[in-house]
Amino acid sequence: MSALSALPFLKPVHLRPPRSSPGGQRRHTLPASEFRCLSPEDAVSVFEIEREAFISVSGDCPLHLDEIRHFLNLCPELSLGWFEEGRLVAFIIGSLWDQERLSQAALTLHKPQGSAVHIHVLAVHRTVRQQGKGSILMWRYLQYLRCLPFARRALLMCEPFLVPFYHKCGFEALGPCEVTVGDLAFVEMQHPVRGHAFMRRNSGC
Repeated sequence: MSALSALPFLKPVHLRPPRSSPGGQRRHTLPASEFRCLSPEDAVSVFEIEREAFISVSGDCPLHLDEIRHFLNLCPELSLGWFEEGRLVAFIIGSLWDQERLSQAALTLHKPQGSAVHIHVLAVHRTVRQQGKGSILMWRYLQYLRCLPFARRALLMCEPFLVPFYHKCGFEALGPCEVTVGDLAFVEMQHPVRGHAFMRRNSGC
């Protein structure tokens, strides 16, 4: 059994009982709700959600399609997708970083020896927004990171209007981020994922 398959946070979660056919026999259906790591085959679905979510707000995407494929090939274990009946509705993509703060290079690099998980993007499909899915997915992702022995903290950069959202998810602001994208400036935030021995001991990790 692989380490990932043993993690409880990635096991399918059935939110409703399986449907039955008129004759009383159970039909095979996709899980109502499932969380799993993403694969390169999910890249197009990821990009479609991200493009709609970000271009209308900032005019650009945190990750372009080739960059999504790049990270899902290098470190799929640092991604998490939420699927409903087989359709991707929300996702997070991360990579490893090996410095105290993010720099411009962190936008494209994965540092396998790093202990900080750089969260590049969290996005939710437009049809299921305003349902708390972003907060739920982030909570599950942070729980999942606590099961990874190399992860010490999570880092992200966001525009100032998103700081309250991430603050509610348990992140603390570190101040202005060194990274800029065009005219956009960001706040850097972090969340520790170590020092939670009791939670790990009781999570099945």
